[in-house]
Amino acid sequence: MQSKVDVAVMIGSGVPATLRALGQKACWVVLLNGEQRGTAFASRDEAEECKAAWQALLQMEQSDSLH
Repeated sequence: MQSKVDVAVMIGSGVPATLRALGQKACWVVLLNGEQRGTAFASRDEAEECKAAWQALLQMEQSDSLH
């Protein structure tokens, strides 16, 4: 089964209180098959790095299952 990894933006009340307290009005999250994985990120770049790590892990798991 092919998993889908995305980055989504959360705005306003969707931003965790810890980030709102730091002045963040938006944050980014990584979604795996539509479900949030991990924490909220203060920058899109951080979320994209996490997305790449998830994709690498899933690709490795998929190649292991073929052997």
